[in-house]
Amino acid sequence: MTKKLCGTNYPTSICFIVVNEFCERFSYYGMKAVLTLYFLTYLHWDKDLSTAVYHAFSSLCYFTPLLGALIADSWLGKFKTIIYLSIVYVIGHVVKSVGAIPTVGNNNMHIALSMVGLIFIAFGTGGIKPCVSAFGGDQFDEENVSERQKFFSIFYMSINAGSLLSTVITPILRGDVQCFGGDCYALAFGVPAGLMVVALVVFIVGSGMYKKNPPQGNILLEVCNCIGFAIRNRWRRAKYEPQRKHWLDWAEDKYSKRLIQEIKMVLRVLVLYIPLPMFWALFDQQGSRWTLQATRMNMAFGDSFNVQPDQMQMLNALLILVFVPIFDLIIYPLVALCRINITPLRKMATGMIFAALAFCAAALVEVNVVKTVVDPAPEGSCLLQAFNLVEGNVSVKIPGSDLFPDPIRCRQDPPEYETLPLGASSKELIIEVTLDGTTSRCNLMFEQEMAYSLILYPESKEIRCKLVKDFIMKDTEGNPLLRFLNTQAEALNLTVGDVTFHVPSGYSMSANKTVDRGEYSDVTCSPQTENCSHLDVGLLDFGASYTVILTEKLGKIVTDRMEDVKANDVHIAWQIPQYVLITAGEVMFSITGLEFSYSQAPANMKSVLQAGWLLTVAFGNVIVLIVAEGAGLEQWKEFLLFAGLLLAVFIIFSIMSCFYTYVDPDQLDKIYLEDSGKEEDDDDNMKKKSNEVQMNKRGKSTRL
Repeated sequence: MTKKLCGTNYPTSICFIVVNEFCERFSYYGMKAVLTLYFLTYLHWDKDLSTAVYHAFSSLCYFTPLLGALIADSWLGKFKTIIYLSIVYVIGHVVKSVGAIPTVGNNNMHIALSMVGLIFIAFGTGGIKPCVSAFGGDQFDEENVSERQKFFSIFYMSINAGSLLSTVITPILRGDVQCFGGDCYALAFGVPAGLMVVALVVFIVGSGMYKKNPPQGNILLEVCNCIGFAIRNRWRRAKYEPQRKHWLDWAEDKYSKRLIQEIKMVLRVLVLYIPLPMFWALFDQQGSRWTLQATRMNMAFGDSFNVQPDQMQMLNALLILVFVPIFDLIIYPLVALCRINITPLRKMATGMIFAALAFCAAALVEVNVVKTVVDPAPEGSCLLQAFNLVEGNVSVKIPGSDLFPDPIRCRQDPPEYETLPLGASSKELIIEVTLDGTTSRCNLMFEQEMAYSLILYPESKEIRCKLVKDFIMKDTEGNPLLRFLNTQAEALNLTVGDVTFHVPSGYSMSANKTVDRGEYSDVTCSPQTENCSHLDVGLLDFGASYTVILTEKLGKIVTDRMEDVKANDVHIAWQIPQYVLITAGEVMFSITGLEFSYSQAPANMKSVLQAGWLLTVAFGNVIVLIVAEGAGLEQWKEFLLFAGLLLAVFIIFSIMSCFYTYVDPDQLDKIYLEDSGKEEDDDDNMKKKSNEVQMNKRGKSTRL
């Protein structure tokens, strides 16, 4: 007897299943939200490799459901499959969290642990994906159809709630909590690991209340066997026998006509699936390319609140919860009032257009974002800027170059880096510096593809030159970079927020360090003296690189700040339109696609189409992996490439949709019920004839 919740027809066991799903989705999306930045900042991979591995992992997560369904249906059953693969899931999270602890081994060890952990997580989350929702449906009796439908709505809400909370919380754990001297990835991965342990424990606690159906045999495997037999049979016998109407009809020698007809229906839908991976190729870049775009934007909302770049992904889950009722209750009915026939395939095609528009919006944002980025010097050249610390205007002349045509004013903020041709991988240049008719010469060595600051300072009535290597790449998490140039004869230690800078004496430069975005009007100085106590460096903004020059005026050390790399001046709120468009596309494409697949599949083939649907997501991530590693385009051009490819796929899909005829799978029951009745009559007649023959044989044997 199944236990029911008080006053309802809902089994008590579904409470454990819903809580399990919430915790598991929190675990998965929370880990995935910070994954790209983990590759970029912790493992120190470049953007393309980080994107490629992110999508390779996502792809594996959608290939493994086939394995999970095969194990559950053919061997262990859903309950044991969920238990065993959840244990694999937990192990993966633990290994991944250990790999994020800096004190555990070296970088190679961190990479190895991370990859092993991700593989385990992919097998865990993918393996249980087709089992949990189906196991929840198994808990209901056949007469409780409406309760089962409401359960799936609650189940879907738990998925989005887990996703929403995790994409808000885990970036905070990563960026706002400091451990091991930096961002706390160990905690950001450890909390999802703990939630997965909770998911497993909750599921096990409810084991005594579950209705556990034994393995029924894998229909997907039977479909594959039937298709394989049809192909082999046709290959062997087509030369000697008449052609059949459909190539699957060659399987009639072994399989029932009903099964063959059901497979034909499924294949017609699977053919429509062929263009669909391109939509997912765009959709899943929210966690990779769009997150990387956010790191180069202004993330401040007011003076006191900064959003994390990986938190923007929560907009998708939030907008889903808002858009689903809006589309169902308002938009679709209004379109229907206009006498427009909104078929499922038309909704899906429209969803593709919205996704393409989202990437056009992302490209437009990217064009403005890159205006603050300093492009590296090409091969055979370097970048150079000059700081004049001499009292007076200085002329700089570099042989074979007109880099500084105008005199450089004292403490002038350099406008931009200039490209200095070298014509070789490295080259020594003699630079002439002139002040008030007096010329000094400096021999300096330059290397290609580097960025330099040329510091001009006075010494013994002459002008000296100092060449300093610059770091022009914006911080991967969008924070400002800061360094100090000390003109004093004494070394200093300066503390900016929680970061300490050691600044050597005599026109020397400190190391370049990352600080939090903010206003710093009280930088402490050590040793603290009368002329060096509290310094003001002003606002250090997102993505900028600053050089603060320490000079003495009127007996006190003062600061002159130079902005080497401009701050991010495009606000992160400009990403909202692209999230709105991609989520609207998801509502029309994904939810409608699931409904279409369900309605067009025979009852025993719905799992086959579900597997096919998940594979479109997997192949979509493969597309991103290939483009990220092979295209080599500027980011805004890559966004437009994806938008153009999806529009081309939209045209192909629309043409294919025109030739698709909607079917009612329930008609098969009527057709084959009548056929089965005729077959039963034929079987009865055959049995009568067989009995008569047997009686005759017995009579003959008796007489003998």
